[in-house]
Amino acid sequence: MNTVKYNFDPSYGYSLDRLLAVKAPKQPQDFACFWQKRYQRALTVDPKPQIKIINADKPGWRVFAIAYTSTDNFPIRGWLLLPTSGVIKRGFIVGHGYGGRDEPDYHLPFKDAALLFPCFRGLALSARPPISSEPCWHVLHDIDRKDRYILGGCVEDLWLAVSAMLSLFPMLAGHLGYLGISFGGGIGALALACESRISKAHLNVPTFGHHPLRLRLATQGSAQSVQRFYCSHKKMTLKVLAYYDAALAAKRITVPMHCACATFDPYVAPPGQFAIYNALPGPKQLFILDAGHHNYPNQAQQEYELINELDAFFASLSQ
Repeated sequence: MNTVKYNFDPSYGYSLDRLLAVKAPKQPQDFACFWQKRYQRALTVDPKPQIKIINADKPGWRVFAIAYTSTDNFPIRGWLLLPTSGVIKRGFIVGHGYGGRDEPDYHLPFKDAALLFPCFRGLALSARPPISSEPCWHVLHDIDRKDRYILGGCVEDLWLAVSAMLSLFPMLAGHLGYLGISFGGGIGALALACESRISKAHLNVPTFGHHPLRLRLATQGSAQSVQRFYCSHKKMTLKVLAYYDAALAAKRITVPMHCACATFDPYVAPPGQFAIYNALPGPKQLFILDAGHHNYPNQAQQEYELINELDAFFASLSQ
């Protein structure tokens, strides 16, 4: 892999065997209680979803703008895709990376599904002052307040996306899946620790795994921003981030999981990604990527193979 553009090694010298041996860090005593209380509170919120068609003839799909209300009365915007023909048998919530998203993922192979693409609070269509939509600042929003840190709100946005989906399509109860990449992968892990309404999920190069390690490994992007903040506020940062560790959350996920983890990644250190996968206690599958957040020669072939695996993995949701 070409490392010329980086002043560090994005594989961090970890062999695959060593990556598969990374364990989750120490857990705060009230970790489970902290998240369960938030989940139960989120379940009391009526998302009041509203949809408006914006494209009736996208090949294979009808495209809708969707809006719903999350916790703290936060307005969330996104897209909803419905198949142009056939019966809707399952639903998916699809989380985005830290760059947000400009449009839905039209390439997904789930042609019998309703696909909801929410933009997490402060990002893309859900941008709203005073939250910065720049990842390096967004990731620091209220990082000094355990109960107000922005990542917690984003987790709640995902829970309310599930509520919105079931409000629109109650017949899909028991037939919901989640897909999240990078930022959406880490948020997904945090959400799935409590979320019982999603039956299967896929996390692609998930972030926020094993914060004590992430803070020590050279990196780029939002993780570098957190590292800089940590240098001046070590004790407080570690205390708050302990509650937002996706590897700790993964220990509590019981539904079947599919993960795509990279052995080389300059933005989401591979040991953190594998800490999440390794911590999963239930049925799980692993797809190993040559790299994440970095173009590489075999990328198109691996993306093709991954899509085929996901098509098979989620097939049971239609039954």
